[in-house]
Amino acid sequence: MAEMTWKEVVLVVGVVVACYWNSLFCGFVFDDVSAILDNKDLRPSTPLKNLFHNDFWGTPMTEERSHKSYRPLTVLTFRINYVFSELSAKSYHLLNLVLHAVVCLIFLQVCRLFLDQKSSLVAALLFAVHPVHTEAVTGVVGRAELLSSIFLLAAFLSYTKSKGPDNSIVWTPIALTVILVAVATLCKEQGITVIGICCVYEVFVAQGFTLPHLWDTVLRILRGKDGLPYSLLQTLFKLIVLMFSTLLLVIVRVQVIQSQLPVFTRFDNPAAVSQTPVRQLTFNYLLPVNAWLLLNPSELCCDWTMGTIPLVESLLDIRNLVTVTFYSVLGLMVHHGVRYSVDSSKTVIMALSLIVLPFIPASNLFFPVGFVIAERVLYVPSMGFCILVAHGWRKTTKSRNLKKLSWIGMAILLSTHAVKTINRNWDWESEYTLFMSALKVNRNNAKLWNNVGHALENQNNYERALKYFLQATRVQPDDIGAHMNVGRTYKNLNQTKEAEDAYMIAKSLMPQIIPGKKYATRVAPNHLNVYINLANLIRANESRLEEADQLYRQAISMRPDFKQAYISRGELLLKMKKPLEARDAYLRALELDRTNADLWYNLAIVNIEMKEPSEALKNFNQALELNTKHKLALFNSALLMQESGDARLRPEAKQRFLTYVEQDPDDANGYFNLGMLAMDDNKNEEAERWMKKAIKMQLGFRSALFNLALLYSQTGRELDALPVLNELLIHYPEHVKGLILKGDILMNHKKDTKGAKECFERILQMDPNNVQGKHNLCVVYFEERDLVKAERCLVETLVLAPHEEYIHRHLNIVRGKIAALSAASQQVSPADGASSSAKPSSPAKKPSESEEQSKKLLEESQPDKRTKTKSTKEMKEIEKKRAAALKRLEEIERILSGD
Repeated sequence: MAEMTWKEVVLVVGVVVACYWNSLFCGFVFDDVSAILDNKDLRPSTPLKNLFHNDFWGTPMTEERSHKSYRPLTVLTFRINYVFSELSAKSYHLLNLVLHAVVCLIFLQVCRLFLDQKSSLVAALLFAVHPVHTEAVTGVVGRAELLSSIFLLAAFLSYTKSKGPDNSIVWTPIALTVILVAVATLCKEQGITVIGICCVYEVFVAQGFTLPHLWDTVLRILRGKDGLPYSLLQTLFKLIVLMFSTLLLVIVRVQVIQSQLPVFTRFDNPAAVSQTPVRQLTFNYLLPVNAWLLLNPSELCCDWTMGTIPLVESLLDIRNLVTVTFYSVLGLMVHHGVRYSVDSSKTVIMALSLIVLPFIPASNLFFPVGFVIAERVLYVPSMGFCILVAHGWRKTTKSRNLKKLSWIGMAILLSTHAVKTINRNWDWESEYTLFMSALKVNRNNAKLWNNVGHALENQNNYERALKYFLQATRVQPDDIGAHMNVGRTYKNLNQTKEAEDAYMIAKSLMPQIIPGKKYATRVAPNHLNVYINLANLIRANESRLEEADQLYRQAISMRPDFKQAYISRGELLLKMKKPLEARDAYLRALELDRTNADLWYNLAIVNIEMKEPSEALKNFNQALELNTKHKLALFNSALLMQESGDARLRPEAKQRFLTYVEQDPDDANGYFNLGMLAMDDNKNEEAERWMKKAIKMQLGFRSALFNLALLYSQTGRELDALPVLNELLIHYPEHVKGLILKGDILMNHKKDTKGAKECFERILQMDPNNVQGKHNLCVVYFEERDLVKAERCLVETLVLAPHEEYIHRHLNIVRGKIAALSAASQQVSPADGASSSAKPSSPAKKPSESEEQSKKLLEESQPDKRTKTKSTKEMKEIEKKRAAALKRLEEIERILSGD
């Protein structure tokens, strides 16, 4: 076997890059969404061991809704991509391109076993450019085919070295083969089929047997004319080892899937649920259809399910002739391969083994699969096809008349295939382009109409999406999913009545419930969402909550392990003020999936409703253990810690808020709560910074504006608070606490009693019974020296709050002031004439009449000058204390504990 030259390597890799460079500009489409975007197994927060417990899509293998596709090593490569680039599609596509190039190079090496140098290169180039591979290479989930193919080919190459020069057995390559087969199988299930390819190689190539020779040997042994040849004994021994290892792998695989096949519906694979002979006729007809895709990949489609290929319902169906022709050609090639021992026969039989054996798991002939046709499963079978084409091309080049023509034909074939591949890659650019290209090939597949609708729905283009969903219901009237899509779109368009009608049609297509009978094996999990969607729709009507609950219970009765039904019912029960039942629903869901962070979060919310903050915090923490970046759990657990008042929890609360704002830097609530935490810790500068950040992120942020003003007020920066309060009141002119704080600052620090009075009067216009606004207006009257009005105001306030001690105290102060002024007025009146001759000794400002009266009253009440002076000082001290008391009154004894 000749080694590859560097020129061949450069040529093959260059062709791969030339054909697939534009795949780097494609996104995540179709199955990529479930396998990449929605798969939690890719996240570093998910334990690595989960990859070996879950299927390819991240669903636990123990769950019946699992597809049972066990490919942990492929998921591991997705996880590695995520570590380096998270969800940047370009890196995923780049790795797929590299892996395809590696497969092409290994395949070139395999071809050298059966073809000459030129033919091998032609086969490898044809494999590199074949358009049918775009689904496996450009579709990210096709990496399972790429990885499995690498180890499948490596296992086969290893096995070819198991024969020693003296026809002895070399066990090291065999052991390596078994290991590589196991690895290939952990990438994709078809990897195990390489064992069969190795067996064919051992019998017909390594040992050079032909079918007539084997038959003659068996007859001679049975007749006792000859013993078992040593070469045949060795062959049997090696085959037994291979078969035993295969059996072990199969047993392990069966254990992994819990001895259960996945549940597929008739929409996924109509023939799988059809009766005999329709099922057999259709599945056998699919074989030539797949072969035609290899021969003529002009019309490729990403989805061949549902009505794409009509069932073959009769023996008289003309398509049966195609099936017969296919088997006839296949039979002739097999006959040629096993009857003769020439090199051509060996090449043909190995090519056929590469075509047939890896395709068996996807053929539907032995067990049903979840698709009718899938182009990506042709990745390995196309290797055998390319070997056959290269082998035939080599035959034609040996003819003098056809040599030039064959070279031209091969050049045209490679060129047209390369152009088709490049153009086909652009179809995978987005879901919309992919499914629209599929509709050009097949308009009888309701799933394609649905998927175009989904693509438009993701763009919020609900009107256009609705047209495609409605067309899906016309193409397949009994498609439950299509009617559900129509209902959801009507809901998004706020057409509730039409949405309910669509959901009711979908519900009518579901199997009817028979008491005591389980439907887990008959109902597809996604179809049960019709009950969830309908219940979610009608529970918006408070009078239909019980009806919604009945729908959730109906879904649970049809499938007791339907986790989403428990989750949705828990939310409804909370709305119905039944927290105990809601808790039971979430606990039941947790029995089904204890690794679901959302469930722990929902349970924590129930704990909050039940006034169990410690349990709530415990469940929030459990959610964060499962998903350290669970945004809602981060935010609400931090909020719970903050509201607990426990200073020991503040550092952790701050860290969680910081993590939250890292994940959602556009949410002002995170910055606001960081500011509140800083206020609790008396870190005023930090609090100010966070509050300003929150206001910048969300203009008119009510709570942030008020608390920033409050922060300024509490730190002696009342004048800085005024513009903040003005901004608050522009957005929220009826913000009572903002008006109270503004009025307080205007009266105490700006001496603007008029402005303060307007604030408090506005409060009373909105709420005449507002005690704080009423009381503060009373203080304004006192400041204006209108004691009678202040007294009357305080009496009215006392009626509103008869048990408020501070109102009683302030009323007594005002009444005392009134009494003091009244008493002073009565004593000053008789002394007016006696004091009329008293003149000031210096040209001081003339005192007011009330001041003169007070002064005379004081002078007449004292026996001598010293005593009078002393009494005046005492009186000033009394007035000072009273003023201080009134000052405290004016400050309102604030009750501004927060917004």
